[in-house]
Amino acid sequence: MSRTTLKIPASSPRMLASAIGVALSASSAAQLAQAAEDTEQKGERNSISLGATSITGQEQDTTSYQVEKASSQKYTAPLVDTPRSVTVVPQQVLKDTAATSLQDALRTVPGITFGAGEGGNPQGDRPFIRGFDAQGDTYLDGVRDTGGQSREIFDIESIEVSKGPNSSFGGRGSAGGSINLVSKTPQARDFTNGGFTYGSDQTRRYVIDVNRQFLDDSAAFRLNLMSHEQNVAGRDVINYDRWGVAPSLTFGLGTPTRVNFSYYHMESNDLPDSGIPYGYSNNSATAVHVHDKPTDGGDSSNFYGLKDRDFRKTRADISTVSIEHDLNDNMTLKNTLRHGSTGQDYVLTQPDDSQHNVNRFGTVWRRANTRVSTTDTTTNQTDLFGNFQLAGMKHSYSTGLEFTGEETRVSGYTVSPNANPTCTVAKGSLGGQCTSLSNPTPDDAWTGSVARNYLGTNTKATSRAAYMFDTIELDPKWLLNVGLRYDTFDTQANTNAATGRTKLKDDSQFFNWQAGLVWKPLENGSIYTSYATSASPVGGLVGEGQETNSFVTGVNTSDLKPEETVNYELGTKWDLFHNRLSLTAAVFRTEKKNTRILVDSNTFQNAGESRVDGLELSASGKLTDQWQVFAGYSYLKSELVDPGKIGNRQNVVATGSNKGNQMPNTPENTFSLWTTYDITPKLTIGGGAFYVDQVYGDPANTVYVPSYTRYDAMASYKLTKNIDLQLNVQNLTDKTYYDKAYAAHFANQAAGRTALLTTSFHF
Repeated sequence: MSRTTLKIPASSPRMLASAIGVALSASSAAQLAQAAEDTEQKGERNSISLGATSITGQEQDTTSYQVEKASSQKYTAPLVDTPRSVTVVPQQVLKDTAATSLQDALRTVPGITFGAGEGGNPQGDRPFIRGFDAQGDTYLDGVRDTGGQSREIFDIESIEVSKGPNSSFGGRGSAGGSINLVSKTPQARDFTNGGFTYGSDQTRRYVIDVNRQFLDDSAAFRLNLMSHEQNVAGRDVINYDRWGVAPSLTFGLGTPTRVNFSYYHMESNDLPDSGIPYGYSNNSATAVHVHDKPTDGGDSSNFYGLKDRDFRKTRADISTVSIEHDLNDNMTLKNTLRHGSTGQDYVLTQPDDSQHNVNRFGTVWRRANTRVSTTDTTTNQTDLFGNFQLAGMKHSYSTGLEFTGEETRVSGYTVSPNANPTCTVAKGSLGGQCTSLSNPTPDDAWTGSVARNYLGTNTKATSRAAYMFDTIELDPKWLLNVGLRYDTFDTQANTNAATGRTKLKDDSQFFNWQAGLVWKPLENGSIYTSYATSASPVGGLVGEGQETNSFVTGVNTSDLKPEETVNYELGTKWDLFHNRLSLTAAVFRTEKKNTRILVDSNTFQNAGESRVDGLELSASGKLTDQWQVFAGYSYLKSELVDPGKIGNRQNVVATGSNKGNQMPNTPENTFSLWTTYDITPKLTIGGGAFYVDQVYGDPANTVYVPSYTRYDAMASYKLTKNIDLQLNVQNLTDKTYYDKAYAAHFANQAAGRTALLTTSFHF
């Protein structure tokens, strides 16, 4: 049977790994002798602004955990003077923690959890920021990065997390915040960086990052390559296999006009984790469930999927052209045009206990979840930014226009049989549908069928926006920060079913704004108060999610207003120890009103409300020349103020109320600490602790995953000027914990103890 539409050669990652290895060997030998000389010759160049990215040939302290300014021109002030909570995860933190994915990287940012891909949500990254779903609020260099993805970071320089509603920055969504990935761009110096990682559970990772100047150093080319293969510690059967390439080319370095071309491609071919089923609290098939948590039958390595049936393949292709021109010393015009196409294709098992098989019979139903989806997005963004002085007050501004067209096509497979059986017998019974809770058998023969089903939904959306930002220096101690954005968002969905075609449409217009007042008692610190809004229209995920803001066939969502979120924040920021260490603190209230709630089986209304009161603390930078820290704490007191009617595990309208309950995927306390210390100029040791409180998976607070603390350790040693060794041990105590909770059926178990040894080259 033919069951894939994303054709990915199985040998591609291995071929790429071989190519990277050859490139590393060749370039290392050729450049070792000249590395020091080249660095000195390139070290005196002046800094060149290339829009959102700083291109410089002068050596900077790239090893610091502190970041002074965000990359986007929409941030019109340094972070210490920005009246909102912003966390930047720099390249050095990514390197020291051995992060390879977006989820790995965001573990260092408290207040963020990840949800599971189910209930209409695609597999991939589904972050929750301050308790609000942000799966559609990820950006790449300031442009929305659409489509369900599991994002790699081999081509990422840093990750910027803006917390609190910020639709004035990016448009629709962003109720709890947004994530901006800053890509690697050509630099005004020559270098070759690379490395290979060997680790436990057959981990093999190869990366190379090459930058070359040409045309009398007025142009530069950069190439990033990655190949990654691994199993998962403490989990049976699961494996991940991916590769990627990201070339970029810049002309006009050092001139008033710069042009950048970039392309990003990544493919993956995985046998994904099927998760651990929730164990219902008694033997009744109709019970109301209270505080049920995952149960693995006594063996945390158990895999409940089918090797003969399960797979997940993904791809991402993103092409970008940006042109930037300095109109004068104080004004720059920039245009960015991007086309992106992402897709994924999977059949995977999700262990289901809808019939209470776990406690009644010690069995699990292998429910098949399928998807074939493709998202195509074209965006043009034009920005004018700079600074001027008016009436004795300094202005740092950014203004722009944005146009985006998106289309998502979602269908899947017909898996037969895929009933909801009572599994009285395990061991591959019912054609492989059922298995044992305590001793599952992934090698069971799948005797059913998997056939491509082309019936599905096509969703299109068009958005237009105008925005402006300004930081006004009222006097040396007082700053006023304002931002405005107006959006139109038109979307329609065509659902193709065997019984006919359904067409749904919605047109929305919404205005968002932010304002913050900053007082600077000293030059290195600030105290601020701010207000910000966001709006989430119907269909805002453009077919790549199944939330209350999506079209639902057979349910009336037409003519509903966008959901509205507001944030009140009071905070302070300080740069201490000669501006080497940044400290921040903030208290806030985020209120989501006008929420779409189900009032009967066929009708939504704008009547719901939820609220989060919180506190956040952070520290990033150097305590001494040898000691670095990247830490944070988040307290989130969440409440479903008016949740409306609710659905039970079978998504049938129930009569109970969730009023006063904790919001799903919103831990009350989260804490992260990562720190390193240079024992000698060659030897560095480090470690981390990451705590996440108990998390509920559903609004009814009936299923949850327990709290956990994970510990990591690191040691690195400079063998030579150009070669480093780094050992990372993640989950040092081999803690069994769960990092994703779904509203029903299952939770995702995190990896066990993982050891990684990386050899890095830099010339």
